[in-house]
Amino acid sequence: MDFQPTEEQQAFEATARSFAAAELAPHAATWDRESTFPRETIRRAAALGFCGLYAPESIGGLALSRLDSTFVFEALAGADPSTTAFLTIHNMVTWMLGTWGGEAVRARWGEALTGGDKLGSYCLTEPGAGSDAASLQTRAERTAQGYVIHGGKAFISGAGATDVLVVMARTGGPGAGGISAFVVPADAPGVGYGKNEPKMGWHSQPTRSVSFDGVEIPEDHRLGAEGEGFRLAMKGLDGGRINIATCSVGAAQAALDTARSYLHEREQFGRPLASQQALQFRLADMATELVAARQMVRLAASQLDRGSPDATAYCAMAKRFATDAGFTVCNEALQLHGGYGYLNAFPLERLVRDTRVHQILEGTNEIMRLIVARRLLDHDAELR
Repeated sequence: MDFQPTEEQQAFEATARSFAAAELAPHAATWDRESTFPRETIRRAAALGFCGLYAPESIGGLALSRLDSTFVFEALAGADPSTTAFLTIHNMVTWMLGTWGGEAVRARWGEALTGGDKLGSYCLTEPGAGSDAASLQTRAERTAQGYVIHGGKAFISGAGATDVLVVMARTGGPGAGGISAFVVPADAPGVGYGKNEPKMGWHSQPTRSVSFDGVEIPEDHRLGAEGEGFRLAMKGLDGGRINIATCSVGAAQAALDTARSYLHEREQFGRPLASQQALQFRLADMATELVAARQMVRLAASQLDRGSPDATAYCAMAKRFATDAGFTVCNEALQLHGGYGYLNAFPLERLVRDTRVHQILEGTNEIMRLIVARRLLDHDAELR
Protein backbone atom coordinates (compact mmCIF):
# COMPACT_ATOMS: atom_id res chain seq x y z
CA MET A 1 0.00 0.00 0.00
CA ASP A 2 1.64 3.22 -1.22
CA PHE A 3 0.51 6.49 0.37
CA GLN A 4 2.85 8.60 -1.75
CA PRO A 5 1.05 10.56 -4.50
CA THR A 6 2.20 9.82 -8.02
CA GLU A 7 4.06 12.43 -10.05
CA GLU A 8 0.91 12.93 -12.11
CA GLN A 9 -1.22 13.50 -9.00
CA GLN A 10 1.31 15.98 -7.68
CA ALA A 11 1.19 17.79 -11.02
CA PHE A 12 -2.62 17.97 -10.92
CA GLU A 13 -2.44 19.33 -7.39
CA ALA A 14 0.18 21.95 -8.29
CA THR A 15 -1.86 23.15 -11.26
CA ALA A 16 -5.00 23.41 -9.14
CA ARG A 17 -3.13 25.21 -6.36
CA SER A 18 -1.75 27.76 -8.82
CA PHE A 19 -5.20 28.34 -10.30
CA ALA A 20 -6.72 28.70 -6.84
CA ALA A 21 -4.07 31.25 -5.79
CA ALA A 22 -4.53 33.33 -8.94
CA GLU A 23 -8.24 32.99 -9.69
CA LEU A 24 -10.09 32.05 -6.49
CA ALA A 25 -8.26 33.37 -3.43
CA PRO A 26 -8.19 37.07 -4.48
CA HIS A 27 -11.95 37.11 -5.12
CA ALA A 28 -13.52 34.55 -2.78
CA ALA A 29 -14.35 37.03 -0.01
CA THR A 30 -15.96 39.45 -2.48
CA TRP A 31 -18.02 36.69 -4.12
CA ASP A 32 -19.12 35.63 -0.66
CA ARG A 33 -20.03 39.15 0.42
CA GLU A 34 -21.83 40.07 -2.80
CA SER A 35 -23.32 36.62 -3.56
CA THR A 36 -21.63 36.58 -6.96
CA PHE A 37 -21.66 33.43 -9.09
CA PRO A 38 -18.23 33.48 -10.81
CA ARG A 39 -19.21 31.96 -14.13
CA GLU A 40 -16.26 33.36 -16.07
CA THR A 41 -13.82 32.00 -13.50
CA ILE A 42 -15.45 28.58 -13.80
CA ARG A 43 -15.01 28.78 -17.56
CA ARG A 44 -11.30 29.46 -17.04
CA ALA A 45 -11.17 26.45 -14.71
CA ALA A 46 -12.64 24.39 -17.55
CA ALA A 47 -9.68 25.34 -19.75
CA LEU A 48 -7.56 23.27 -17.35
CA GLY A 49 -9.99 20.36 -17.47
CA PHE A 50 -11.58 21.09 -14.09
CA CYS A 51 -15.15 20.93 -15.47
CA GLY A 52 -14.74 17.37 -16.70
CA LEU A 53 -12.19 15.76 -14.45
CA TYR A 54 -13.65 12.25 -14.48
CA ALA A 55 -16.04 12.64 -17.40
CA PRO A 56 -15.45 10.34 -20.39
CA GLU A 57 -12.95 11.40 -23.02
CA SER A 58 -15.71 10.97 -25.63
CA ILE A 59 -17.26 14.25 -24.45
CA GLY A 60 -13.96 16.05 -23.84
CA GLY A 61 -13.40 14.94 -20.25
CA LEU A 62 -10.07 13.95 -18.73
CA ALA A 63 -11.37 10.55 -17.55
CA LEU A 64 -9.31 10.79 -14.36
CA SER A 65 -9.85 8.44 -11.46
CA ARG A 66 -11.80 9.62 -8.45
CA LEU A 67 -8.57 9.45 -6.47
CA ASP A 68 -6.77 11.73 -8.95
CA SER A 69 -9.69 14.17 -8.79
CA THR A 70 -9.43 14.52 -5.01
CA PHE A 71 -6.04 16.21 -5.41
CA VAL A 72 -7.59 18.87 -7.62
CA PHE A 73 -10.68 19.52 -5.51
CA GLU A 74 -8.72 19.68 -2.26
CA ALA A 75 -6.32 22.27 -3.67
CA LEU A 76 -9.16 24.41 -5.03
CA ALA A 77 -11.24 24.20 -1.84
CA GLY A 78 -8.41 25.62 0.24
CA ALA A 79 -9.06 28.96 -1.46
CA ASP A 80 -12.84 28.83 -1.93
CA PRO A 81 -14.93 25.87 -0.70
CA SER A 82 -18.16 27.35 -2.05
CA THR A 83 -17.10 27.72 -5.68
CA THR A 84 -15.21 24.42 -5.56
CA ALA A 85 -18.29 22.64 -4.23
CA PHE A 86 -20.26 23.87 -7.22
CA LEU A 87 -17.50 22.60 -9.51
CA THR A 88 -17.84 19.17 -7.92
CA ILE A 89 -21.60 19.17 -8.56
CA HIS A 90 -21.05 20.23 -12.15
CA ASN A 91 -18.51 17.43 -12.55
CA MET A 92 -21.04 14.92 -11.22
CA VAL A 93 -23.70 16.09 -13.70
CA THR A 94 -21.20 16.02 -16.57
CA TRP A 95 -20.04 12.51 -15.69
CA MET A 96 -23.60 11.19 -15.46
CA LEU A 97 -24.58 12.72 -18.79
CA GLY A 98 -21.41 11.46 -20.47
CA THR A 99 -21.75 7.96 -19.01
CA TRP A 100 -25.46 7.22 -19.43
CA GLY A 101 -26.66 9.80 -21.94
CA GLY A 102 -27.55 8.80 -25.50
CA GLU A 103 -25.79 10.06 -28.59
CA ALA A 104 -28.08 13.08 -29.05
CA VAL A 105 -27.70 14.26 -25.44
CA ARG A 106 -23.93 13.81 -25.45
CA ALA A 107 -23.62 15.65 -28.75
CA ARG A 108 -25.75 18.57 -27.56
CA TRP A 109 -24.36 18.97 -24.04
CA GLY A 110 -21.21 16.91 -23.54
CA GLU A 111 -18.37 19.12 -24.76
CA ALA A 112 -20.25 22.26 -23.77
CA LEU A 113 -20.24 21.00 -20.17
CA THR A 114 -16.63 19.83 -20.05
CA GLY A 115 -15.61 23.09 -21.74
CA GLY A 116 -17.44 25.23 -19.18
CA ASP A 117 -19.62 26.92 -21.82
CA LYS A 118 -22.65 25.28 -20.22
CA LEU A 119 -23.10 24.41 -16.55
CA GLY A 120 -25.17 21.73 -14.87
CA SER A 121 -27.31 21.21 -11.76
CA TYR A 122 -28.33 17.97 -10.06
CA CYS A 123 -32.01 17.78 -9.14
CA LEU A 124 -32.90 15.05 -6.65
CA THR A 125 -34.08 16.67 -3.39
CA GLU A 126 -37.71 17.74 -3.03
CA PRO A 127 -39.55 19.70 -0.33
CA GLY A 128 -40.93 16.44 1.07
CA ALA A 129 -38.13 14.08 0.01
CA GLY A 130 -34.73 14.87 1.48
CA SER A 131 -33.06 12.02 3.33
CA ASP A 132 -35.79 9.71 2.03
CA ALA A 133 -34.97 10.47 -1.60
CA ALA A 134 -36.73 7.35 -2.89
CA SER A 135 -40.08 8.90 -1.88
CA LEU A 136 -39.79 11.74 -4.42
CA GLN A 137 -43.04 12.77 -6.11
CA THR A 138 -41.96 14.60 -9.28
CA ARG A 139 -43.48 12.64 -12.17
CA ALA A 140 -42.52 12.05 -15.78
CA GLU A 141 -45.53 10.87 -17.76
CA ARG A 142 -45.11 9.04 -21.06
CA THR A 143 -46.30 10.74 -24.26
CA ALA A 144 -46.08 9.85 -27.94
CA GLN A 145 -42.98 12.04 -28.28
CA GLY A 146 -41.30 11.36 -24.93
CA TYR A 147 -42.23 12.59 -21.46
CA VAL A 148 -43.98 15.43 -19.67
CA ILE A 149 -42.58 16.34 -16.25
CA HIS A 150 -44.62 17.78 -13.38
CA GLY A 151 -43.36 18.52 -9.87
CA GLY A 152 -40.71 20.44 -8.02
CA LYS A 153 -37.25 20.23 -6.51
CA ALA A 154 -35.69 22.07 -3.56
CA PHE A 155 -32.22 23.25 -2.51
CA ILE A 156 -30.78 22.93 -6.02
CA SER A 157 -27.23 24.28 -6.30
CA GLY A 158 -26.68 26.58 -9.25
CA ALA A 159 -30.37 26.61 -10.18
CA GLY A 160 -31.30 29.64 -12.22
CA ALA A 161 -27.69 30.16 -13.31
CA THR A 162 -27.05 26.81 -15.01
CA ASP A 163 -27.98 25.49 -18.43
CA VAL A 164 -28.86 21.83 -17.97
CA LEU A 165 -30.57 19.88 -15.21
CA VAL A 166 -30.23 16.19 -14.39
CA VAL A 167 -33.67 15.45 -12.93
CA MET A 168 -34.89 12.39 -11.05
CA ALA A 169 -38.60 11.81 -11.66
CA ARG A 170 -41.08 9.01 -11.08
CA THR A 171 -42.06 7.02 -14.16
CA GLY A 172 -43.43 4.01 -12.29
CA GLY A 173 -44.80 2.98 -8.93
CA PRO A 174 -43.63 3.94 -5.44
CA GLY A 175 -40.12 3.35 -4.19
CA ALA A 176 -36.67 3.45 -5.78
CA GLY A 177 -37.61 1.16 -8.67
CA GLY A 178 -40.13 3.64 -10.07
CA ILE A 179 -37.62 6.46 -10.62
CA SER A 180 -35.92 7.44 -13.88
CA ALA A 181 -33.30 10.10 -14.67
CA PHE A 182 -33.63 12.80 -17.33
CA VAL A 183 -31.61 15.59 -18.89
CA VAL A 184 -33.73 18.74 -18.99
CA PRO A 185 -32.67 22.03 -20.63
CA ALA A 186 -32.75 24.63 -17.86
CA ASP A 187 -34.68 27.07 -20.05
CA ALA A 188 -37.26 24.57 -21.33
CA PRO A 189 -40.87 25.88 -21.35
CA GLY A 190 -42.49 25.07 -18.03
CA VAL A 191 -39.29 25.16 -15.95
CA GLY A 192 -39.51 27.79 -13.20
CA TYR A 193 -37.20 28.98 -10.44
CA GLY A 194 -37.75 30.30 -6.94
CA LYS A 195 -35.79 33.06 -5.27
CA ASN A 196 -32.11 32.71 -4.55
CA GLU A 197 -32.25 31.40 -0.98
CA PRO A 198 -30.33 33.45 1.63
CA LYS A 199 -27.90 30.99 3.24
CA MET A 200 -25.39 30.76 6.06
CA GLY A 201 -22.60 30.00 3.57
CA TRP A 202 -22.00 28.96 -0.03
CA HIS A 203 -22.77 32.50 -1.15
CA SER A 204 -20.85 32.23 -4.44
CA GLN A 205 -23.42 29.78 -5.83
CA PRO A 206 -27.18 30.30 -5.98
CA THR A 207 -29.59 27.85 -4.34
CA ARG A 208 -33.16 27.82 -5.62
CA SER A 209 -36.23 25.64 -5.87
CA VAL A 210 -37.08 24.40 -9.36
CA SER A 211 -40.62 23.73 -10.61
CA PHE A 212 -41.68 21.63 -13.60
CA ASP A 213 -45.09 22.50 -15.04
CA GLY A 214 -45.77 20.32 -18.06
CA VAL A 215 -42.12 20.28 -19.21
CA GLU A 216 -41.89 18.28 -22.44
CA ILE A 217 -38.69 16.40 -23.22
CA PRO A 218 -37.93 13.80 -25.90
CA GLU A 219 -37.38 10.18 -24.98
CA ASP A 220 -33.69 10.36 -25.89
CA HIS A 221 -33.17 12.77 -22.96
CA ARG A 222 -33.59 9.91 -20.49
CA LEU A 223 -30.40 8.63 -18.85
CA GLY A 224 -30.27 4.84 -18.86
CA ALA A 225 -33.41 2.75 -18.90
CA GLU A 226 -36.73 3.49 -17.21
CA GLY A 227 -36.56 2.61 -13.54
CA GLU A 228 -32.77 2.98 -13.36
CA GLY A 229 -32.82 6.58 -12.20
CA PHE A 230 -32.42 6.00 -8.49
CA ARG A 231 -29.52 3.62 -9.05
CA LEU A 232 -27.81 6.22 -11.24
CA ALA A 233 -28.54 8.93 -8.69
CA MET A 234 -26.89 6.88 -5.95
CA LYS A 235 -23.87 6.17 -8.15
CA GLY A 236 -23.57 9.90 -8.65
CA LEU A 237 -23.84 10.47 -4.92
CA ASP A 238 -21.08 7.97 -4.08
CA GLY A 239 -18.68 10.18 -5.98
CA GLY A 240 -20.41 13.33 -4.75
CA ARG A 241 -19.79 12.29 -1.16
CA ILE A 242 -16.09 11.88 -1.83
CA ASN A 243 -16.08 15.27 -3.56
CA ILE A 244 -17.72 17.15 -0.71
CA ALA A 245 -15.54 15.36 1.84
CA THR A 246 -12.53 16.49 -0.18
CA CYS A 247 -13.79 20.09 -0.08
CA SER A 248 -13.91 19.82 3.72
CA VAL A 249 -10.34 18.55 3.81
CA GLY A 250 -9.13 21.39 1.59
CA ALA A 251 -10.89 24.03 3.68
CA ALA A 252 -9.57 22.50 6.90
CA GLN A 253 -6.01 22.49 5.58
CA ALA A 254 -6.30 26.19 4.75
CA ALA A 255 -7.71 26.88 8.23
CA LEU A 256 -4.92 24.92 9.90
CA ASP A 257 -2.25 26.76 7.89
CA THR A 258 -3.79 30.11 8.80
CA ALA A 259 -3.95 29.20 12.50
CA ARG A 260 -0.38 27.94 12.57
CA SER A 261 0.91 31.21 11.11
CA TYR A 262 -1.19 33.24 13.52
CA LEU A 263 0.14 31.39 16.57
CA HIS A 264 3.67 32.35 15.55
CA GLU A 265 2.78 35.98 14.92
CA ARG A 266 0.49 36.77 17.86
CA GLU A 267 1.97 37.47 21.30
CA GLN A 268 0.23 37.43 24.66
CA PHE A 269 1.80 37.70 28.11
CA GLY A 270 5.11 38.51 26.44
CA ARG A 271 5.35 35.26 24.46
CA PRO A 272 4.12 34.00 21.07
CA LEU A 273 0.92 31.99 21.28
CA ALA A 274 2.84 29.14 19.68
CA SER A 275 4.79 28.70 22.92
CA GLN A 276 1.63 27.88 24.88
CA GLN A 277 1.45 24.12 25.37
CA ALA A 278 -2.34 24.06 25.51
CA LEU A 279 -2.50 25.66 22.07
CA GLN A 280 0.22 23.36 20.75
CA PHE A 281 -1.86 20.37 21.79
CA ARG A 282 -4.95 21.81 20.13
CA LEU A 283 -3.04 22.37 16.89
CA ALA A 284 -1.69 18.81 17.05
CA ASP A 285 -5.19 17.38 17.42
CA MET A 286 -6.41 19.46 14.47
CA ALA A 287 -3.58 18.17 12.29
CA THR A 288 -4.19 14.58 13.34
CA GLU A 289 -7.90 14.74 12.53
CA LEU A 290 -7.14 16.38 9.20
CA VAL A 291 -4.61 13.76 8.12
CA ALA A 292 -6.97 10.97 9.15
CA ALA A 293 -9.80 12.56 7.16
CA ARG A 294 -7.63 12.95 4.06
CA GLN A 295 -6.50 9.31 4.15
CA MET A 296 -10.07 8.09 4.65
CA VAL A 297 -11.24 10.13 1.65
CA ARG A 298 -8.46 8.76 -0.53
CA LEU A 299 -9.20 5.22 0.60
CA ALA A 300 -12.87 5.64 -0.29
CA ALA A 301 -11.92 7.09 -3.69
CA SER A 302 -9.68 4.09 -4.33
CA GLN A 303 -12.48 1.70 -3.39
CA LEU A 304 -14.82 3.47 -5.80
CA ASP A 305 -12.22 3.42 -8.57
CA ARG A 306 -11.73 -0.33 -8.31
CA GLY A 307 -15.45 -1.08 -8.12
CA SER A 308 -15.43 -2.54 -4.63
CA PRO A 309 -18.80 -3.94 -3.48
CA ASP A 310 -18.22 -1.97 -0.27
CA ALA A 311 -17.51 1.31 -2.06
CA THR A 312 -20.80 2.93 -1.02
CA ALA A 313 -20.07 2.23 2.65
CA TYR A 314 -16.53 3.59 2.33
CA CYS A 315 -17.83 6.74 0.62
CA ALA A 316 -20.38 7.19 3.42
CA MET A 317 -17.72 6.71 6.11
CA ALA A 318 -15.37 9.15 4.42
CA LYS A 319 -18.11 11.75 3.96
CA ARG A 320 -19.25 11.46 7.59
CA PHE A 321 -15.79 11.61 9.09
CA ALA A 322 -14.19 14.20 6.81
CA THR A 323 -17.06 16.68 6.90
CA ASP A 324 -17.32 16.46 10.68
CA ALA A 325 -13.55 16.74 11.10
CA GLY A 326 -13.25 19.49 8.50
CA PHE A 327 -15.86 21.68 10.17
CA THR A 328 -14.28 21.08 13.58
CA VAL A 329 -10.80 22.04 12.35
CA CYS A 330 -12.13 25.25 10.77
CA ASN A 331 -14.04 26.11 13.93
CA GLU A 332 -11.02 25.40 16.14
CA ALA A 333 -8.85 27.58 13.91
CA LEU A 334 -11.33 30.41 14.35
CA GLN A 335 -11.19 29.92 18.12
CA LEU A 336 -7.39 30.12 18.08
CA HIS A 337 -7.67 33.52 16.43
CA GLY A 338 -9.83 34.84 19.25
CA GLY A 339 -11.88 37.89 18.31
CA TYR A 340 -9.95 38.33 15.07
CA GLY A 341 -11.25 35.01 13.80
CA TYR A 342 -14.79 36.35 14.00
CA LEU A 343 -13.94 39.23 11.64
CA ASN A 344 -14.21 38.76 7.91
CA ALA A 345 -10.75 40.26 7.45
CA PHE A 346 -9.58 36.69 8.12
CA PRO A 347 -10.89 33.77 6.03
CA LEU A 348 -11.83 31.67 9.07
CA GLU A 349 -15.43 32.81 9.50
CA ARG A 350 -16.10 32.14 5.81
CA LEU A 351 -14.51 28.70 5.98
CA VAL A 352 -16.64 27.85 9.02
CA ARG A 353 -19.82 28.97 7.28
CA ASP A 354 -19.01 27.23 4.00
CA THR A 355 -18.08 23.87 5.58
CA ARG A 356 -21.08 23.65 7.89
CA VAL A 357 -23.43 22.58 5.11
CA HIS A 358 -21.11 19.74 4.10
CA GLN A 359 -22.46 17.76 7.06
CA ILE A 360 -25.96 18.05 5.55
CA LEU A 361 -25.81 17.77 1.77
CA GLU A 362 -25.11 14.70 -0.38
CA GLY A 363 -26.93 12.83 2.39
CA THR A 364 -26.84 13.99 6.00
CA ASN A 365 -24.20 12.51 8.25
CA GLU A 366 -26.97 10.71 10.13
CA ILE A 367 -27.88 8.94 6.88
CA MET A 368 -24.19 8.16 6.32
CA ARG A 369 -24.20 6.30 9.64
CA LEU A 370 -27.28 4.39 8.55
CA ILE A 371 -25.62 3.34 5.27
CA VAL A 372 -22.52 2.10 7.09
CA ALA A 373 -24.52 0.29 9.77
CA ARG A 374 -26.63 -1.53 7.19
CA ARG A 375 -23.52 -2.68 5.35
CA LEU A 376 -21.86 -3.81 8.59
CA LEU A 377 -24.91 -5.89 9.45
CA ASP A 378 -24.70 -7.61 6.09
CA HIS A 379 -23.01 -10.97 6.73
CA ASP A 380 -20.78 -10.57 3.67
CA ALA A 381 -19.40 -7.17 4.65
CA GLU A 382 -15.71 -6.80 5.47
CA LEU A 383 -14.89 -3.14 5.97
CA ARG A 384 -11.16 -3.24 6.62
